[in-house]
Amino acid sequence: MSLFRVTVQHHCSAALFLATFSLATFSLATFSLAAFPLAMPNRITGILTPNITPVDDRGRVDEERLRGYVDWLIERGVDGLYPNGSTGEFVRFTAEERRRIVQIVVEQAGGRVPVLAGAAEANVKATIDACDAYGAMGARAVAIVAPFYYRLSSEGVYAYFREIADHVSIDVTLYNIPLFASPIEVDTVIRLASECPRVVGIKDSSGDLPNMLRMIAAIRPLRDDFTFLTGWDASLAPMLIAGADGGTNATSGVVPELTRAIHRSVVSGNIKEAMRLQYQLLPLFDAMISLGEFPEGFRAGARSRGWNLGSGRVPLSEQQKDAVARTQREIDNLVAEVADLDETLVMPPEAIEKIVQRVMRQLGS
Repeated sequence: MSLFRVTVQHHCSAALFLATFSLATFSLATFSLAAFPLAMPNRITGILTPNITPVDDRGRVDEERLRGYVDWLIERGVDGLYPNGSTGEFVRFTAEERRRIVQIVVEQAGGRVPVLAGAAEANVKATIDACDAYGAMGARAVAIVAPFYYRLSSEGVYAYFREIADHVSIDVTLYNIPLFASPIEVDTVIRLASECPRVVGIKDSSGDLPNMLRMIAAIRPLRDDFTFLTGWDASLAPMLIAGADGGTNATSGVVPELTRAIHRSVVSGNIKEAMRLQYQLLPLFDAMISLGEFPEGFRAGARSRGWNLGSGRVPLSEQQKDAVARTQREIDNLVAEVADLDETLVMPPEAIEKIVQRVMRQLGS
């Protein structure tokens, strides 16, 4: 097959952008939205993996295995990494461990993909300190969950994030997960997006599609740089079709090929394929999220891919351990059905051509 290359040069501010595409091997496993930054200026896009934190037999952070896991995820095409998220069990590690986890991920990523670092701490001052530390390490932005344990009013949530946004040196994405923390209401998101340049996006794990639509409709005309990410894997494709820029999805730490393929199918306009893949993702997500103590099911999924990342820091009863063993076989089978997507899902030439034409039009405008 002949090699077809498209080389694009474009001056943006003081920087020269050069993108080269090799369409001879243009599969979903190698195609990256990073090649098309002009379509979504300054936004954090694609699938960012909220990576599991490996622990050794003594319950310590397994740094060597974490580095290997980061490489594996990047090699399989994730668009970014999200250490210290819910899947990374940030509340179960010390502040010192959390900083070390981010440092390792940033170092190992080595600029290959951006890092969105979870920076939530138990109080606003500690959170600001963590944000600045992660910015100094080289994180692209931080993700901050709304205050947990004490449930705050909408005005209290606004005041919390406003205080952070006014005092940090790194971009902030809001993290709405009402299952575990104070909810971030739509009006609060709109208010923060309007008033705080440092607030550059939201990760929404509520799975509430109408609210995602409301946020996009209200904020996009005001902030073209504002990022909308979905953290609820069961509605990944519908959220992307509705206009979300990407996702931070726990299943991407197990089957990054599948979540990537869903995202790329939507980007290329192949909605039928995106929904077919979404229905393939759904039973795996349901099996993993329902197993034991979260995120034990996703650790089981990682084992299906050859990654023994330890048992986490929450003790399991013998009954729970038996349930994990039984469900492991189900997860193994589900993972086996989708693990080879990087070889079987090839982007059709017409989809590639549409993307190239879109970029060329943007460069010519």
